[in-house]
Amino acid sequence: MASAAIFSSLMRRRSPTLEAFLAPVDLPNAALLDTLRAISMDLLLSFSGKDKTPPYFQVKNSRSLIRKIQVISLLLDAFRDLGFSKISTTVFLCFKELYLLLYRSKILIDYVKGSTKLWLLLQNQSISGHFHDMNQEISTLLDVFPLREIHLSEDVKEQVELLRKQSRKSKLSIDKNDDLLRLKLYSFLNEFENGRIPDRNQLYSFFVEKLRICNVKSYRDEIEFLEEQIVNHDGDIEPTASVLNGFVALMRYCRFLLFRFEDEDGELGKWKRRTTKKGLITREIADTFITIPKDFCCPISLDLMQDPVIVSTGQTYERASIARWVEEGHSTCPKTGQMLVHTKLVPNRALRNLILQWCMANGIPYDPPENADYSSECAVSALPSKAAMEATKATAGLLVEHLANGTPRAQTVAAREIRLLAKTGRENRACIAEAGAIPLLKRLLLSSDACAQENSVTAMLNLSIYDKNKSRIMDVEGCLGTIVGVLRYGHTTEARENAAATLFSLSAVHDYKKQIAQEGGAVEALAGLLREGTARGKKDAVTALFNLSTHTENCARMIESGAITALVGALGCEGVSEEAAGALALIVRQPVGAEAVAKEEMAVAGLTGMMRCGTPRGKENAVAALLELCRGGGAAATERVLKAPALASLLQSLLFTGTKRARRKAASLARVFQRCENASLHFGGLGVGYAFAGNSAEPRDTSFAGDVGMPVSISVPVL
Repeated sequence: MASAAIFSSLMRRRSPTLEAFLAPVDLPNAALLDTLRAISMDLLLSFSGKDKTPPYFQVKNSRSLIRKIQVISLLLDAFRDLGFSKISTTVFLCFKELYLLLYRSKILIDYVKGSTKLWLLLQNQSISGHFHDMNQEISTLLDVFPLREIHLSEDVKEQVELLRKQSRKSKLSIDKNDDLLRLKLYSFLNEFENGRIPDRNQLYSFFVEKLRICNVKSYRDEIEFLEEQIVNHDGDIEPTASVLNGFVALMRYCRFLLFRFEDEDGELGKWKRRTTKKGLITREIADTFITIPKDFCCPISLDLMQDPVIVSTGQTYERASIARWVEEGHSTCPKTGQMLVHTKLVPNRALRNLILQWCMANGIPYDPPENADYSSECAVSALPSKAAMEATKATAGLLVEHLANGTPRAQTVAAREIRLLAKTGRENRACIAEAGAIPLLKRLLLSSDACAQENSVTAMLNLSIYDKNKSRIMDVEGCLGTIVGVLRYGHTTEARENAAATLFSLSAVHDYKKQIAQEGGAVEALAGLLREGTARGKKDAVTALFNLSTHTENCARMIESGAITALVGALGCEGVSEEAAGALALIVRQPVGAEAVAKEEMAVAGLTGMMRCGTPRGKENAVAALLELCRGGGAAATERVLKAPALASLLQSLLFTGTKRARRKAASLARVFQRCENASLHFGGLGVGYAFAGNSAEPRDTSFAGDVGMPVSISVPVL
């Protein structure tokens, strides 16, 4: 029967139902015949009527298959009139095979009708082969069909015999004109591959006059369909994902070259209405905010690892984080405290590949390290081709040109397209920045048009995901201040939230954390967003504040800006409490920070509440913060922690059920209380033995990872 290729290559966009693979077993004869007639009629109706548009390509093959099914439908009608008593068992066995054949024919026809013009052109030979396979199956079935055993009308027999003869003689049919168009399409890609930009007139003649891709919406449909094929690509069909990326880039370039910003009124209007009605940006952030598996995050930075390496103790860290740790003079493993026998860093290729697969499955951008060790391992199909790069550069040039010299509407559209282009791929983000987009986007951040401002700040956010673009953004004079301005006074909630997310992205670079905190109004605005923002806004704000808290010199700014009060208030807010506790645990490590937190009336209550009802990570952060509060907050802070209701039972619970780090912190906090003159009144039940075996005082951790068990559900959304 049909080859497995039909189901491996045709079902990229939807899963086939079980009926596509199995013949009906328990279906009564009458029901089976009715089912066959229904499927055949459905196929015939798909090509009949004035409102039924045939596919742009594969018309000849599609109509040939439909004509064959017309004859089969006549045969089924004749059997219906004949009566079931006169139909042999052999005939019904053939009907079961016919069921599979008709169902696969329907899959093939629906696939052709549901595919875009470019995809049909690229798959011209392959799909033609599938039609030929169906013809061969029809021929085989008719050869074994016992027509002589059945009393059919001469007219029906004649048509079936004619169909049998035609099916035997059928040959692979590939439309030569279609194949010439396919070769022409590849020639445009080859020109980009050779560093030349195709002639505009030739592109217009090909896409508009021959393929009838005549408007912006049609280009968007083609691009989205190709991108869907790239996502679903299993590597077993042609063209490869790398080539498909090239065609996507080619279509983006043609869309702007041939139509510029025509037909955008409707598109932009729809975008505005969606934003007003549904909060498009907020929705997109929510869709892309996915909890990162703990093992994929660096124990030091708590960010998704881009370049995981293994140290001598067997622990894995982000290369940049552990390298900075060693450069600061540490000779121990941050996670285990063991001495590092040597400082050699071994790439963890297995984990890196798992992270890459997870990111691809969840649509999260992943920029692998730029070094020879990794570049040689990357799958060729996943890398953009030179043609894709050249087409993207040309597209970025067109967009930046309109961003610089276009009308206000053209600038808004350009900002939106840059935002979309920067959603995926380090190379795309690099091309856009190298074309000079960042200073122009910075200018558009000041626009009085809400749509323009929202698109430009979101584009800036997407560009900032690429590490090299972080420095480009920070180097543009006044750019940081303008982003903070949008955070404080943005026209829409979405713009303010995306500005906060941009600060979070930029603060991933250690050297920028102090600069961001010192920018006038930045921390105050983040604190305000944490207090009064939407759930998404609170998340953006707390993650940015957490990053800023990791720089020791930002403690004073966190205090004077009111951020500590906001973080304490967030301890009772679902979704941000863990991050808030993690930030507080960092702040209280400094005496001035501990004093400031101690003055917050709800701080101890909020942290103990998290120890009672929080997640394992939340409990870990809370007990770490309380321990540091006792160490650096003074006697009054220690007494307040000591008098917290039910703290003894909470510590006892953590000693048994907490994470390894939480148990260690709980034991240390118990020892602190034992040294207090009133400890026996509150912790007599615990006993010295509960505070872990060994009487030696636990060395105070100096590492970021040692004291803070931050949750790992932090990622930069792509919008």
